[in-house]
Amino acid sequence: MEENFFERVYAIAKQIPEGKVTSYGAIAKALGTARSARMVGWAMNASHNREDIPAHRVVNRKGLLSGKHHFDGTNLMQQLLENEGIKVIDNQIIDFEKHFWQPEVY
Repeated sequence: MEENFFERVYAIAKQIPEGKVTSYGAIAKALGTARSARMVGWAMNASHNREDIPAHRVVNRKGLLSGKHHFDGTNLMQQLLENEGIKVIDNQIIDFEKHFWQPEVY
C-alpha cells in the first residue's frame, strides 16, 4: 500500500506548475486521505533521488519550507523556489496564497 500511495503522491506533485507550491495536506485531501499529510511528507522525503518529482514545491500549510533539511545544501529548496520567482524569507514563502496551487480531488 505504501509504495502505491507514494506513487499517487508523486503523480500529483508532478502536476504542480512552475512558480507554484502546494501543501502536504492539500495533496492528502486530493487523494481522499485528508488525515495523511504526514505520509505525504514521508513520500516527499523518499523522492529526493528522483529528479522527476518537484519536491521543493511542497511545503507545510503555512508556507514554511519544513522539508528543507532533506535537500542537499542548506538553502537548495529556497534557491529552487526563488529560481521560479517565489520569494522566501526566513524559510517562509512570501505571498503564499498567491503562489498556492490547489490539486484536483481524485
